[in-house]
Amino acid sequence: MRSQGWRSTGISISGLTAWALAAGVVSVRAQELSTSPPAPTLGLSQLVEPAVETPDATNPAFQLASHAGPPGGCHCPCPSCPSHATKGGEPAGCTSCCHGRLLDWSKIPETIQPMPRTGNFVVPPAPGPAYYSLWDAWTQDCRDKPPKSGYPAHALMPYSFFDADFRYVDALDPAERTLVEDLKRLHLNDCLLLSTGGQFWVRYAHEHNSQLTEQDNDYTLARVRLFGDVSYSDWLRVFGEFLWADSFGEDRGPAAIDVNRGDLLNLFVDLRLFDYEDHPVYVRGGRQELVYGSQRLVSPLDWANTRRTFQGVKAFRQGEKWDYSAFWVQPVLPNPSDFDSPDENQNFVGSWLTYRPQKGTFLDLYYLYLHNSNQLVQQGIERAPLEVNTLGVRYTGDKEGFLWDTELALQLGDQGSQDLVAGMATAGVGRHWKDTCLSPTVWAYYDYASGDANPNDGDYTTFSQLFPFGHYYLGWADLVGRQNIHDANAHLYLYPAPWITINLQYHHFWLNQRRDALYNAAGAAYRRDPTGTSGNNVGDEIDIVTNFHLTRYADILVAYSKLYGGGFLEATAGPNQAADAETLYFIFQQRW
Repeated sequence: MRSQGWRSTGISISGLTAWALAAGVVSVRAQELSTSPPAPTLGLSQLVEPAVETPDATNPAFQLASHAGPPGGCHCPCPSCPSHATKGGEPAGCTSCCHGRLLDWSKIPETIQPMPRTGNFVVPPAPGPAYYSLWDAWTQDCRDKPPKSGYPAHALMPYSFFDADFRYVDALDPAERTLVEDLKRLHLNDCLLLSTGGQFWVRYAHEHNSQLTEQDNDYTLARVRLFGDVSYSDWLRVFGEFLWADSFGEDRGPAAIDVNRGDLLNLFVDLRLFDYEDHPVYVRGGRQELVYGSQRLVSPLDWANTRRTFQGVKAFRQGEKWDYSAFWVQPVLPNPSDFDSPDENQNFVGSWLTYRPQKGTFLDLYYLYLHNSNQLVQQGIERAPLEVNTLGVRYTGDKEGFLWDTELALQLGDQGSQDLVAGMATAGVGRHWKDTCLSPTVWAYYDYASGDANPNDGDYTTFSQLFPFGHYYLGWADLVGRQNIHDANAHLYLYPAPWITINLQYHHFWLNQRRDALYNAAGAAYRRDPTGTSGNNVGDEIDIVTNFHLTRYADILVAYSKLYGGGFLEATAGPNQAADAETLYFIFQQRW
């Protein structure tokens, strides 16, 4: 076993002051001296599904967990956590007796929700002897398979901390855990479970012709997230997450999603209501991030320095193959200098059904309703007030190296004084070669979102993208949103080593309707020719994204994007406006 002196020093919170690769190297040296069992390495869009040890049904300690004891006491003697009942000589988990009930903590909290695949997902290399981080390569630690973690092996984390699954930790010998794992699954007594953690990241950006203006923008974003997660037995969970986010040195001023100097990103209570067909139904109330389906329409938006959150209530149930959720929330607007408040002029309601016939395959059926009574006019188009009903379906999965992803949505409602009928569609097919050098994954996609031929004729047909994972789907330059657009795009993922992920993208954009506007990743109309004579060719974009997995919990991401403007951008480039743009991003992130 490796030196425990390294583990005792570990990663400290002082590591939050790290601002560059040097900080990553420090964390590399301090963090990875652990021999805990591994988990799959993930690419940008692959989801973390850490394998949890299956309790041994023949083990007496786990037989106890299958039934409640008699009133006033447990049915059998109760081991306190960590019990470390063994399975084949290895620790198999933790049980404890809480007020007469023997709990199997390998299932708690039960409100950790499985993360569906995003679009154009990547299939990582098959497990095998390899270096799974830069630290592994540095120390010549050749692992049989990737190390386990509740976090993705990537700088971007498209799901929430409250869905990071560290339940596998209970089955580990305490002497074999990393410091990060030592912060998880702390059994305070036979009924209380505490987990803590967080993230520090710093992102430098250079934008040439920023937002298609003739102005460059250099700036640095930094954020700190800290969370605490408490479960009381299997019926109550309280989760809170603090956020500090700021922007430095910008030439054009920070965006609204860049700065929030101390606030609550999440603060909610999960309460178990009842069981339906042997699976619990929970209600969640408070401030909470929402993650649904492909995240094309509902996402916490990890690219935003402040992330996206809501306030309201959600009820949900997870089954073996069927999951259901319904919610009513209001979006929370970041306030740099005051406590964030929900926008009471917006109400967002949804119902989401997911069927998982097999691992990695998802069928989503959903209904979303947004009522926005704010007043908003952009480029001469009345964008709000808005009342929109969205009906959608998505089917995605893989089989024997063939990948697919398709999604359709129809919108009905009112946009200002006009009737709204709009839609979107996306279809992608891909291929993964698991036994080929560099483990390539290739995708070809077509994305469509309707526009309006005449935005002021009484009928409005521009699709509303709601609350999407901007920056991820329609180019990393953030110049195109899922509104009034066609996008023919292709993606190539390569693994020069298991700890290096390269993503190459190509996009060809053209407007659906020439008299409608071009919308950016935030959904704002920012370039338009009301006559339609400028054509519809927006242009071509290339993106090169490389992620270096430094340690089990630290990454560096470097990304470059270039938009070559087409006839529409050239014709509509007025004074101080540009037709081309390019960006360079550098991210260092450390989770704990």
